[in-house]
Amino acid sequence: MARIPTTHDPFNAVAEPKRRRILEALGAGEHSVNEIVEALGWPQPMVSKHLAVLKKVGLVQERRAGRQRLYRVNVEKLKPIYDWVTPFERYWSESYERLDEVLKDMKKKEK
Repeated sequence: MARIPTTHDPFNAVAEPKRRRILEALGAGEHSVNEIVEALGWPQPMVSKHLAVLKKVGLVQERRAGRQRLYRVNVEKLKPIYDWVTPFERYWSESYERLDEVLKDMKKKEK
């Protein structure tokens, strides 16, 4: 079966670690390409390439301000990914609760 192109599916787009880092960098708000380049320390062509994929999938929106292009995360398009991950949150919560219990037991034994 043929794989869905990265530029058509948000899941495939965020499978690339560099694209996830760009989304994280944009999570704080709207930024220009140069601000992202500076924050991540990557070459500008690399940032632009990954932004183009994220934009094509709809995970990033672009706004023009004069000669500058500003990018921000389109959180609505992240919702399918969030919906898919949410059921696993219970597992993580239970794991942390078990870890808390183990740490409490260890502290009791130290006393």
